[in-house]
Amino acid sequence: MRGQMVTEYKVRKFPEHFLWGASSSAFQIEGAAEEDGKGPTVADVNAAKRAHLQADTRVASDFYHRFQEDIELFARLGLKAYRFSLSWARIIPDGDGPVNEAGLEFYDQVIDRLKYHGIEPLVTLYHFDLPYRLVEQYNGWESRECVHAFERYARICFARYGNRVKYWQVHNEQNLMIRVDERMNIRAEDPWEADRQRAQMDYHMFLAHALAVRACRELAPGAFVGPAISSTCTYPATPDPRDVWAARSNDRFKTEYALEMYTAGRYPGYYLRYLQERNIMPETRSGDGALLAGARIDYLGVNYYRTLCASYLPADPSHPAGQRQFRGNEVDFDQFGYFRDERNPFLEASEYGAQIDPMGLRLVLNEYYRKYRLPMIITENGLGAADVLSADGQVHDPGRIAYLKSHINACADAIADGVELFGYCPWSVMDLLSSHQGFKKRYGLIYVNRDDLELRDLRRIPKDSFYWYQNVIRNNGL
Repeated sequence: MRGQMVTEYKVRKFPEHFLWGASSSAFQIEGAAEEDGKGPTVADVNAAKRAHLQADTRVASDFYHRFQEDIELFARLGLKAYRFSLSWARIIPDGDGPVNEAGLEFYDQVIDRLKYHGIEPLVTLYHFDLPYRLVEQYNGWESRECVHAFERYARICFARYGNRVKYWQVHNEQNLMIRVDERMNIRAEDPWEADRQRAQMDYHMFLAHALAVRACRELAPGAFVGPAISSTCTYPATPDPRDVWAARSNDRFKTEYALEMYTAGRYPGYYLRYLQERNIMPETRSGDGALLAGARIDYLGVNYYRTLCASYLPADPSHPAGQRQFRGNEVDFDQFGYFRDERNPFLEASEYGAQIDPMGLRLVLNEYYRKYRLPMIITENGLGAADVLSADGQVHDPGRIAYLKSHINACADAIADGVELFGYCPWSVMDLLSSHQGFKKRYGLIYVNRDDLELRDLRRIPKDSFYWYQNVIRNNGL
């Protein structure tokens, strides 16, 4: 097909102790949203609004009650690592009050079971599920009180699990989460006010990340800590220099400004210019700069699904530079004076619209390694599809196998290019709750027998991709 490269067969080598894993998140897989003392989260509240249309967080994939059998299935798959998140509100129901021992004990059991089976736990502290009480008290991340609450939560987790967890991720996709008003609980109707809140929340999350990194060094010495970022790779719509600038700006404003903060502890000049243009510079305090600069990360978790394409979008009197425009979704916003999201005619897309581009993954890994010289692990990469249980009682997903194969090949190419990549964790280990498509859109290697409005028996059924990936792991990617 035009625009796609045919890759010849060759032996592809991965490091000897490469972490072949898979991923999930607490609110999407656990269920038990109101059990054993757990408090409500922003994710719970948002899911409840759509409960008449699709599945919500009350049961999800029911991992909370089935984790032992699920982890045995992960072991059968051959996982070397399992990347998952802790629910802040399961451990501290109101976000900053009494600790819920039942929540701590649940994650004790999960971690111990993983270790028993020789599976390395990769633990994320925060994956889109802020305790809702913090929203009610402080409007969440807009307040510095939320930063202190997060530091306390992180310290509790490091103290409890630090002797068994080697790899920690503080925030999942802060750079994407901050774009989505619903996930941040931004309700302002005025676009300027929404962006002002967004800038302040983003800054406070960076402070929380830095405090968590410092706490990890103190309470879990020898552990590795870093963020998981939503990567972007943007192509110019044409060779017009303005479109080339637009493509670079799209990557900078959606990803690289955050990587600069994580690695250098300060906003880059182009992002400061944007904050000044919009008059939304966040409030800071003395000592913040030293804290941010001193919280150097050990590695990058990279979430990759697709590439983007951009053209230049000029500002005008009605649309000042820096103002956002949402033609499709909040994640792929346009920004006047900078960029406009375009469709790439050279790429095919999944049934849910994501353009499939394994070469983009190779480009991302090479670019991030060139700039930041940090080891990396793929923490999310996968294909969402409307999988069905066939008459033979199996789930045949050749499209997912082709997607994963091409992207694993891209990882091998990046390693051959000199990139230090130490693991690959596709999204997701099993079917789980998709934020806006429920169980219609499935990513899992394991089928969960339920739909949006009927629980059925929640039986776990390995898909064809499960057995294919099992063989990849067994042969270390050869």
